[in-house]
Amino acid sequence: MENYDIIIIGAGPAGLFTAINSGEKERRVLVLERNASAGKKLLISGAGQCNLTHEGNIKDFLNYYGDNSRFIKHSLFKFTNDDLMNFFRKRGLNFVSNENGKIFPETLRALDVLNVLLNECKKRNIYIKYNQRVIDVGYNEEKSIFAINTEEKQYLAKYVVIATGGKSYVNTGSTGDGYSFAKKLGHTIENPRPCLTPLYIKNYTFEDLSGTSFENIPISLWRNDKKIKSSVGDVLLTHRNISGPGILNFSRYVVPGDIIKINFIGMENEEGFRDKFIGKIGSNGKLLVKTILREYPLSKRFIDKLMEIAGISEELKCAELNKKMRNRLIEMLIGFPMEVERLGDYHIAMATKGGVSLKSVSPKNMESRIVKGLYFVGEVLDIDGDTGGYNIQAAFSMGKSAAKSITKNMKGE
Repeated sequence: MENYDIIIIGAGPAGLFTAINSGEKERRVLVLERNASAGKKLLISGAGQCNLTHEGNIKDFLNYYGDNSRFIKHSLFKFTNDDLMNFFRKRGLNFVSNENGKIFPETLRALDVLNVLLNECKKRNIYIKYNQRVIDVGYNEEKSIFAINTEEKQYLAKYVVIATGGKSYVNTGSTGDGYSFAKKLGHTIENPRPCLTPLYIKNYTFEDLSGTSFENIPISLWRNDKKIKSSVGDVLLTHRNISGPGILNFSRYVVPGDIIKINFIGMENEEGFRDKFIGKIGSNGKLLVKTILREYPLSKRFIDKLMEIAGISEELKCAELNKKMRNRLIEMLIGFPMEVERLGDYHIAMATKGGVSLKSVSPKNMESRIVKGLYFVGEVLDIDGDTGGYNIQAAFSMGKSAAKSITKNMKGE
């Protein structure tokens, strides 16, 4: 049995940053990590380049966390993207951004981000124990003490932070263990499922168009013949599924059986497009239908495939296009329907939707409303961000909030 002031379960960015900001010389802070090394998921983020955060005003970040964005507001505003970059700049790591506003370390090496965190832990005398899989977290209310059991020994602490991540990328150690700890301690778990993941389509017809992409086009989600969500984003057709940032970000709302409709033309005024397209067909009877289609920002391969699906011959002239075929072609251009067969599983999903219910956690300091001294940070919570660095920013911001609260409470004791 070992005694500590603070025990943090999980050595990802949320856990390490909580430790760094709550660790002082007179405190005994322990991080327990089930893997043989820290930050395994951080190291593969941004294809190993670590898309740490995003450009822009922090107020705009709230548009990128789905329906639960209000929960993250306080933490983001108290520790912004500028604050995060300044933390690393003071320790010798600078940043670059790409054309989409994603921010990366100047070295384009996720390992350099992790090393800054680990070096800071070392400076603050924070203990990190690896290969320590936590199997149980108990709480003695009378003594206000937590007992954390690993496969090897028991640890005691007055404060515990659960930073175990979600269930995505299981091989990095994100296996959903934190959900069982939280549930045992009285918290509700919102059904976890993959998000930031591709969509697999029933009777997918674009296998041979792998690599074809569309920028900033409208996407809508339909369920039981009703439109329930709409968005605009980049779409990528692969040989197995539909992907791209627009689809990945949208996946948090999708369940199998839903219909995704994609406007490949990208025009917001669908009726205006319909009227103009009908006019073009009517006034250019001698031209081939495919010639009219090539006036739009569509590749030849895509046009050929679309006409094949619509059953329209490549040699068909506009004057020969009957009303039924014309309307079908228009619908395919502005609202191509795809039935979702399944979502990409946890092995390829970049994040997890669901997790510890936000109703039982204070958004101001990440402390449990049920068990005093218990904190949750990062993806273990029911909060997920879009691609572009939003999830990692949230992890750091929540870690900072939790650490500030723990520090304040300890000083008041």
